[in-house]
Amino acid sequence: MSAAKREQNENEFDYWEVLDGGGRKYWFDIKGKSGGFARYVKTVDEQEQTILFVQEIYNAQGKLTDIHEKYPVDKGHKKITP
Repeated sequence: MSAAKREQNENEFDYWEVLDGGGRKYWFDIKGKSGGFARYVKTVDEQEQTILFVQEIYNAQGKLTDIHEKYPVDKGHKKITP
């Protein structure tokens, strides 16, 4: 495990949780102009190596409306249907 990388992630992201297997999920939110927000989520393995990075878009009611997987492959925005 890279202690320096973990410290960097903890400074960059507002929240995190430990996952089964020793990895972590980090995230922070940014308010949108129309009442919703974007959540940036980074998932790392036990060595603090990034395995997934996504942007989630929530509406003013807090419901997930879009997701954009950016890493390991940029898959573009996908609408979430109810």
